[in-house]
Amino acid sequence: MAADREKIIRYYKGTEGAETAVKLVDLAEAVNKSRKFKTSFFLDPYGCEIAETIAANYPALKLVFDGGYPGAERQKAAFVHEDFLGTPSFDLTVVKASWNAQFYHIAHRDVLGSLIGLGIDRGQIGDLLIKADHVKIIADVKMGEFILQNYTQIGSSAITTEVGRFSDIEAREERCKEIKATVASLRVDSIAAAGFGSSRSKIVSDIEADKLKLNWQSVKSSSHMVKEGDIISMRGRGRIEVAEVRGQTKKGRTGILLRRYI
Repeated sequence: MAADREKIIRYYKGTEGAETAVKLVDLAEAVNKSRKFKTSFFLDPYGCEIAETIAANYPALKLVFDGGYPGAERQKAAFVHEDFLGTPSFDLTVVKASWNAQFYHIAHRDVLGSLIGLGIDRGQIGDLLIKADHVKIIADVKMGEFILQNYTQIGSSAITTEVGRFSDIEAREERCKEIKATVASLRVDSIAAAGFGSSRSKIVSDIEADKLKLNWQSVKSSSHMVKEGDIISMRGRGRIEVAEVRGQTKKGRTGILLRRYI
């Protein structure tokens, strides 16, 4: 299997997924030897795709995901050997942190920034489910205990924490809007401008600020070409799917159908 390991690492070398691929392939190799299971850190959708690619190279392994609730975006992956007859454990918990919404408006970036400020690695926490007066934080059990003991403030707002219940979390429901448009080209800045209702110059600025991702990887150039099935996501704005690339108009523009998820 050493050849498979090197092939996978070579495939992701130079991409944002390189470090994740190395860690995941090491887990898969360990499971192949132990014939049991191992669970990863929390993965974003791109990381989940990497896990699926790796599992496909190990015929004796199956892959199971869990993010704590149906529709979770960030999930843990468990590589499970076919000889293992038990149930893999993901060791997840949910911590509820509350504040006074009358005086404070707290956003996702505020919560994430304050958690990272405590020295918490992003891979140790899953989705952050924000409401007006609280956030539910999906985390490892041990990390959940640390958060309960040490998380006392978000920005200038004092907070209280308690153990939450997964049963109180509703399955994620995304609103989807279809957008029909014509674009001069299939460049990522043109598609993103049409999908997010922005100007191309603003999208170029967002790309320079590393706010835009294509298939969960940072967009390095505004001239990058996209294709049918690609996903473009923008920090704070949701994501769009290139559902269909249609023919050209008489004026030489390309018709597209986008689905925007909010």
